[in-house]
Amino acid sequence: MCVDCGCSVRGKEEEHEHHHVHDNPHLNDSKTIEVIKSLLDKNDHEAAHNRAHFDKHNVLGINLMSSPGSGKTTLLEALKDVADFSYSVVEGDLETNKDADRLSAKGIQAVQIQTGSACHLDALMVHKALHDIDLDTIDVCFVENVGNLVCPASYDVGTHLNVVLVSIPEGEDKIAKYPVMFRKADLVLFTKVDLLPYFEYDIQKEKAALRALNPSADILEISTKDIDSLRAFAQWIDFKKKMR
Repeated sequence: MCVDCGCSVRGKEEEHEHHHVHDNPHLNDSKTIEVIKSLLDKNDHEAAHNRAHFDKHNVLGINLMSSPGSGKTTLLEALKDVADFSYSVVEGDLETNKDADRLSAKGIQAVQIQTGSACHLDALMVHKALHDIDLDTIDVCFVENVGNLVCPASYDVGTHLNVVLVSIPEGEDKIAKYPVMFRKADLVLFTKVDLLPYFEYDIQKEKAALRALNPSADILEISTKDIDSLRAFAQWIDFKKKMR
């Protein structure tokens, strides 16, 4: 885990050989809390700057979040064939340029951020990447966050919308286990729905779990093998852009 969001900050109690496993130093250490709050405040300030940057260029910013392997990059590749809008991608991964290279091969402008050990993107990382994107030539900028259902939910990267993907092969219960991510979602995409016949996955049950957490979130079922479902996603983005 990263050293920025507090998930790996160790308290002094943990440095002793005979510590109590039930103690939570993060909740009892005021200095730790102060540092994390300072980081988040600085991030929020930078996020507001990013949003203003998007607004100035009339670009809709969308933060894509999910666990690894849910299909974020594949979705962005496939969207190119149906979207009536132009878009670029800020791509976040711990290592390699593989996803950015995949998108570039499709003619999609993509900027790779290698986070190293950081388990999420933050607003400053995104801000730096935006300097390498010509915002005057696009309508939408996707921020493809690091695959992780925990830390990205706590960091505003300066986009206007949050889209969370949950794939059928992941199995049921992701929504209940990672509620913070799904409470922040403007849209939840159930991906790889073409695999439903091969998994014991009650999609209606999962939709009900989402509704209980976030009644206002939109829901779409999507498969990159189904062009109509891709068009539905593109139309949702078009609608949101017009509503701004």
